[in-house]
Amino acid sequence: MRTSTAQSFEMIQVTYPEPHLGRTQQILKAHPEVKKLFGNTPFTAWYVLGIVALQIVCTIVFSNQPWWVIFIGTYTVGAVANHALWVLIHECTHNLVFKGDVSNSLLQIFANLPIIFPSAISFRIFHIKHHLYQGELDRDADLPRPFEVQWVGNSTFRKSLWYLCYFFSQLLRVPYLKGIELVNRWVILNYAVELSFLAAMTYFFGWGALAYLVGSSIFSIGLHPVGARWIQEHYVLHEKQETYSYYGPLNKVAFNVGYHNEHHDLMRVSWSRLPQVRAIAPEMYNNLFYHMSWTKLLFRFLTDPKLGLFSRVSRLPLSRLKEVKSPKMARPPEPVQAAQV
Repeated sequence: MRTSTAQSFEMIQVTYPEPHLGRTQQILKAHPEVKKLFGNTPFTAWYVLGIVALQIVCTIVFSNQPWWVIFIGTYTVGAVANHALWVLIHECTHNLVFKGDVSNSLLQIFANLPIIFPSAISFRIFHIKHHLYQGELDRDADLPRPFEVQWVGNSTFRKSLWYLCYFFSQLLRVPYLKGIELVNRWVILNYAVELSFLAAMTYFFGWGALAYLVGSSIFSIGLHPVGARWIQEHYVLHEKQETYSYYGPLNKVAFNVGYHNEHHDLMRVSWSRLPQVRAIAPEMYNNLFYHMSWTKLLFRFLTDPKLGLFSRVSRLPLSRLKEVKSPKMARPPEPVQAAQV
């Protein structure tokens, strides 16, 4: 499946297209009623408002506390809250809160406030490409670069350090991406609003406030159980599958973001209705492997030398795939039965 030595690690190279379009067509054909689940969910905006308000209050409360209290606050409350905001930014990216681009873009800039990285609009740009070009190295920002794969290898220490600094690795990928508009007026607005917010919070409430926001932001996408969601989605733990769902209890505080296969298959379904996709079309998901614990997954990923950044599927662009003659790899293999991984 892959060749790896102490000096060389490579991602899993395949010669078949991404698997979701085919399953989407099957679901729509077998269950046309699933289209009733399509559409935006405006009440999601109230969750954005509430969580941003919560984080501002927590920032003020923790701003004058000792560093260890700030750390506990960021890990127990801040990381979970900011992760939830990332999920809601994701909803805005797919225009699943309001109907228009402008209103969703403004809401996700607002949701970005407690997250120190002004990345909501950039995510809006990169994430759509991820759906369109899943696994293509030069267009899928979710895919690690070869230098990341090689440097991290299968070392527990380096995987932990990489995961703690996940935000930094995302920035390193940007210069290598093709066909993506990196700067526009929305990106500039995102930066202006975010930097103004951070400056105001630091000015009025001190460096402790900034420390709380920094810790919350880093752990929300890094070395934390909710941060394991980024491993859950596309890191291959079973050779017959490249996208995985999570059906554990933390979906309650993560707006069902664990339903990742369902989301990739039907992107027009908002977070509140994703479980219904699996209920309507169980035969499409009962043969797929899934996760029940982000904490268990995080520990396994960090400690298992068989897992690393190389545990990702990489594919050629679709135009190149059509040139590849490989009957055995014409389509992705099907898992034989559902199981936890």
